[in-house]
Amino acid sequence: MKKTDMYHVALGERSYDIRLQSGSLKNIGEAMRDLFPDAEHCMVISNTLVAPLYLDVVKESLEASLWQVFEHILPDGEHFKTLDTWSGIMDGLMDARLSRNEPIVALGGGVVGDMAGFAAACYRRGIPFVQVPTTLLAQVDSSVGGKTAVSHPHGKNMIGAFYQPKLVWIDPDVLQTLASNQLRAGLAEAIKYGAIWDASFFNQIERDAQKILALDDTSINQIILASCRYKAEIVMQDETEQGVRALLNLGHTFGHAIEAMTHYTAYLHGEGVAIGMCMAARLSEQLAYAPKGTEANMIKALQALELPVNPPEFTAIEWLDAMGHDKKNVGSHIRYVLLKKIGEAFIAEHVKNQDIERLIASYA
Repeated sequence: MKKTDMYHVALGERSYDIRLQSGSLKNIGEAMRDLFPDAEHCMVISNTLVAPLYLDVVKESLEASLWQVFEHILPDGEHFKTLDTWSGIMDGLMDARLSRNEPIVALGGGVVGDMAGFAAACYRRGIPFVQVPTTLLAQVDSSVGGKTAVSHPHGKNMIGAFYQPKLVWIDPDVLQTLASNQLRAGLAEAIKYGAIWDASFFNQIERDAQKILALDDTSINQIILASCRYKAEIVMQDETEQGVRALLNLGHTFGHAIEAMTHYTAYLHGEGVAIGMCMAARLSEQLAYAPKGTEANMIKALQALELPVNPPEFTAIEWLDAMGHDKKNVGSHIRYVLLKKIGEAFIAEHVKNQDIERLIASYA
């Protein structure tokens, strides 16, 4: 049997385990039976891309452990992360009549996990859910920490709740069917932890880029486990993002604006974050927070991962308007996560609109 790595997210009564094991997808039913011994039904929420690949494996595992399984399949794509799609999930839950102790299984990437988690938070004022992430981005970031949401035309993830899963079940083998651009997008979130927290981890990802992109077992497992550990440690300090957890948004203020301005169809989330981290690095240099060369180091690492580094062309007014709708803002004040150096991030409270205008002008 392959080795199981486990990390415990200690949040009192909301605590849960992250379990990582290659080939473990077929064992999810037994794990859930141990976790919910008295439950009879569950609902697997997936999408049109993932379900044909892995839904049968998950259902067979669940049914072998005496689960009665309902399923709800979402359309695939960030632009379907809407209240209308979420409402369809709620209709499915109503039809299935799940009770308050019967769980949802989120089988998919970040969009599936976020929407299934938000549905779990709202249905009957809260039922349990389990994350089974199938993209690298979800495995290293979005499946951990309890952020659940849908997007709105005015901004990404504007409607949601902090609601922790009962288990995060990670099988790295599912990455073998992941599209290469999705793999690279996930690596943007992984290298983010190095940029804000640990320069050696940042350098390791850059150094091992080709092995990681080739899905070398040892390299990819190390990246996933370390990323989960970094994320969990921050979440345990600040579950609802009142302080240090906001550092995890490095690159996201710009990245979310890119996604919104391009209507969630031109860039994957991780691609937007990659560009956003480059923009944050340049702004950090321009404001003399970070030494010269910080942006160059960021660009070099992200290019090693074959990620985009140049922002799309929009006016400063368009950038500021899009970022003004970001959920991380305080009142009308836009909050930016910037760098003092690779490996040390901070929340910049005094960035002016003129600073952003100068930043955008520097790309002309």
